[in-house]
Amino acid sequence: MGSAMFRRELSNPNRLTLYRIAAVPIIVILMIYDNEVCSFFAALQFSIAAITDYFDGYFARKRGMVTNFGKIMDPVADKLLISLSLIMIVAHGRTPAWIACVIIGREIAVTGLRNIIAEKGEDLSASNLGKYKTGFQIGAIIPLLLHYPFLGLNSHAIGSVMIWGALIFTVWSGVDYFVRYGRLLKI
Repeated sequence: MGSAMFRRELSNPNRLTLYRIAAVPIIVILMIYDNEVCSFFAALQFSIAAITDYFDGYFARKRGMVTNFGKIMDPVADKLLISLSLIMIVAHGRTPAWIACVIIGREIAVTGLRNIIAEKGEDLSASNLGKYKTGFQIGAIIPLLLHYPFLGLNSHAIGSVMIWGALIFTVWSGVDYFVRYGRLLKI
């Protein structure tokens, strides 16, 4: 009985979104302390939260559980997770602040564009570029949170290389969204 209830809770898309939001302050608190143990657990918490992003969408579509709450809060949860993790990484000098500003600025701008598009009743599904952007962001943030050598790998160096890929796909996908949907802005 307990196991079935646990599986049901883990497959509820809105609960997964709420978990991702709840994970953010845990990551921030862990990152206040700049040591190997806290960095490891911050990276682990971020990784688990990032995985829920895939599963909440999967379960929502598969089970017909798409809700207004999910449509609005899923992207908010994603932006909180990425943005606040990047801010904490910058706070420890693990990546340049300007890179975080570009990534966070793009996220806010595209969120605004999504709101305009939703208001006009049009769909703004994530493009492949947006998916690559997300993958690179996650792929950069995990080793930058981890920072310290782990299993013989230089986590910081890996994250530092990956953040450049994240930056490229962040800008590219942002420009793509505005080119594809800019006509709706009517400026």
